Amino acid sequence: MSSFVVEADGGSRGNPGPAGYGAVVKDSDGQVVAEAAESIGTATNNVAEYRGLIAGLQALGALGAEGAAVTVRMDSKLVIEQMAGRWKVKHEGLRPLALEAASLARRFRVTWTWIPREKNTHADRLANEAMDAAARGEKWQAKTISATASATTSVTTRVESATTSEAGGTGWMPRPALRPTSLILLRHGETPLSVDKRFSGLGDPSLTADGMAQAEAAATRLSRKPYEIEVIVSSPLTRARQTAEAAACRTGLAVSVEEDLRETDFGAWEGHTFAEIQKKWPDDLAAWLADPEVAPPGGESFAETARRVERARARIIEAHQGRTVLVVSHVTPIKLLVRSALEAPPQALYRMHLDLACLSVIDYYADGPAVMRAFNDTAHLQM
Repeated sequence: MSSFVVEADGGSRGNPGPAGYGAVVKDSDGQVVAEAAESIGTATNNVAEYRGLIAGLQALGALGAEGAAVTVRMDSKLVIEQMAGRWKVKHEGLRPLALEAASLARRFRVTWTWIPREKNTHADRLANEAMDAAARGEKWQAKTISATASATTSVTTRVESATTSEAGGTGWMPRPALRPTSLILLRHGETPLSVDKRFSGLGDPSLTADGMAQAEAAATRLSRKPYEIEVIVSSPLTRARQTAEAAACRTGLAVSVEEDLRETDFGAWEGHTFAEIQKKWPDDLAAWLADPEVAPPGGESFAETARRVERARARIIEAHQGRTVLVVSHVTPIKLLVRSALEAPPQALYRMHLDLACLSVIDYYADGPAVMRAFNDTAHLQM
C-alpha cells in the first residue's frame, strides 16, 4: 500500500485576526497529489492550524487512501503534541476541531511529526495565498490530483472572483461544488420520564401514546418533499427506535442502529429531576455544569459523549456521502452535533432548547464547512 505525507499550516494576521490555512498531500515519491487552502475569516493561529490539518486529512481521504501509512508534518508543536496524545486539549474552542481531526486520522496509520517552520514552506505559502485572495475579494481553489495520476502531471491552481461564483450556499459564501451529506436530526418522542422532565439517559423507557403520535407526525412530514430521505439511522435505545420505525413505515426504508448515538449515561442521576439532583448532589452538579470533562456519579461526561458522537457522525458521513440521512437520537447527541457544526464553545450546550420530536438539519460539505439549515423545528406538531 502506498504511503503519503500531509503537510499543513495555518496562520492569523493579528491572532485573532484574518486567518487561513494551507495543506498539501504528497505521495511516497514526494510528488504533490493534492492541495487545499482557504481563508476562514477571523480566527486564532491555533484554530487555523487545526483547520489546515483537517483539510489535509480530508484531501487524503478523497484520494481513497484509507488505511495507508501517513506522516503528518506541521510546525505547530501544539497541534502535533495534542494529536499524538501527549498534550491535553485544554482550550474549549479547540476541542471540536481536535475531535474532528482525530476522527479523520483514524482512517489512516498516522505518524505525527513536528518540523521547523522553514521546512513547512509549501503549506505556509498556500495559507498566505488564500488569505491574500480573500483580501482581494477572491476565492482560492485547487485542483485535486488522483494518486494514480502521472507524476509529470502538475498541480494547477486558480482564483475565482467571489462575485462570479455559483449562486446559493450560506448567503455569504458560494455553494461548495459537491452535494452535501445532509443529516436530518430527529429527537425521539415523549416518554414517561420526559413528561416530568426527569434525566433520561441509558434507562430505556418506551414512548407514551402522545410520544407515538409525535413520532407519527414527524414521520408523515419526513415522507414528503422536500426531504427525500434515503437512509435512516437510529440510537439503539427503545424510544429512539420507536420514533425511527414510524419514519421507516412511512418511507419504506430500513432502520440501521448506531450505538454511539445513544444518550449520555447520567449514572446515579437517572430518573431524577434537576431539583432533586441539586438537593442531593449539589457539589457534583456544580462541577458537572462547570466542566464538560466531569461526569455525573457513575455516569459519562459530555466530553466522552462528544467523542463517541463524533465517531458516529464520521462513520455515517463516510458510509452515505452525498445522501440525505435521518438520524434519530436524543437531546445531548443532537446538541453536540449542532455545537460542532457551528464551532461553538461547550457553554452553548446550555443555551439550546430541543423540543420532543423536533427536527434540526445540518449539511456537511466535503469541500466546505458544515452548514446548519434548521434547528428545533416542530411545525409538524402544530397541525
